[in-house]
Amino acid sequence: MINRRRTLGGLLAATAALPSPRLARAQAFPNRPLRLIAPYPPGGGIDSVARLLAAPMSDMLGQGVVVENRAGAGGSIGAAAAAQAPADGHTILLDALGHVINPLLIRDLSFDYLRAFAPVSLVVTQPIIVVGSPGLAIRSLQELLGRLRQPGQDLSYGSSGNGTGPHIAAESLLRQGGGRATHVPYRGAVPALQDVMAGNLAFAVVTAGSTVALAREGRVVPLAVLSPERMASLPDVPTATEGALPGFVFQEWNGLFAPAGTPAGAITRLHQAARHAVSQASTRERLAAMGAVPLGSTPAAFADFLTAQREIIARTVAAAGITAG
Repeated sequence: MINRRRTLGGLLAATAALPSPRLARAQAFPNRPLRLIAPYPPGGGIDSVARLLAAPMSDMLGQGVVVENRAGAGGSIGAAAAAQAPADGHTILLDALGHVINPLLIRDLSFDYLRAFAPVSLVVTQPIIVVGSPGLAIRSLQELLGRLRQPGQDLSYGSSGNGTGPHIAAESLLRQGGGRATHVPYRGAVPALQDVMAGNLAFAVVTAGSTVALAREGRVVPLAVLSPERMASLPDVPTATEGALPGFVFQEWNGLFAPAGTPAGAITRLHQAARHAVSQASTRERLAAMGAVPLGSTPAAFADFLTAQREIIARTVAAAGITAG
């Protein structure tokens, strides 16, 4: 004969051991739309990459991924917003070289870049390009450096902001090339390029993705790319190492971060979504048009990359004498 009291008690105990549907939903990730912070203005390289990632990541995660531009202070304003977000994986940051440069240059940050974030994935590398004003009678990097070596010249150049990757690249380029120019920082590549087109700047050093269309239209003059190889989308533009500065290579990169303390399971899911995004043929085609190289590394590989980058950039900043001013 079945002991109904014992059976009922066992059933109740087993039911209590199972998570409630409400708890299960709360524990699932993601359980609401994600915020992808791009810490630079719309129209630039990192914004373009963020928008390419958003749709395929959303498809894999089953939740919307909304790009939010939080520009200013070399990317540190957007990074601060991400650092202060709940560590549940629903806010992520797509950052660039500024992630390792800013701690070297900006005092009194409200957060510690090293401690505030968990690496998710190194998503892409992006070429940096030197472009000149059409009104300047210069058509190559060799000619530009020759002009910048002349005594008494007073040319200005723009970048996407003080302490950004393109700024560090420009100062390294000038130092190795023996030239001098006045740096004018902007809040992103687009306004810098606008002043190059208007003739208010002699040249700009920016991520290449924001310049391809302008270069093809003749609105800026592409002088050199600072990557190891020429860009497929601008095949006639030489690299810096092709005659002007042999061995000179400087690349931008974009990587995904989550607030420190984000659960490991959420980090894994985010990495899988990022890798899925850069593996899509349509994404890779559009990245290639920008000159970007898709990667989608693991969190551990990205952490190792960041360690190496911090050492390299610290030496570069010190050697070039770059300050926050």
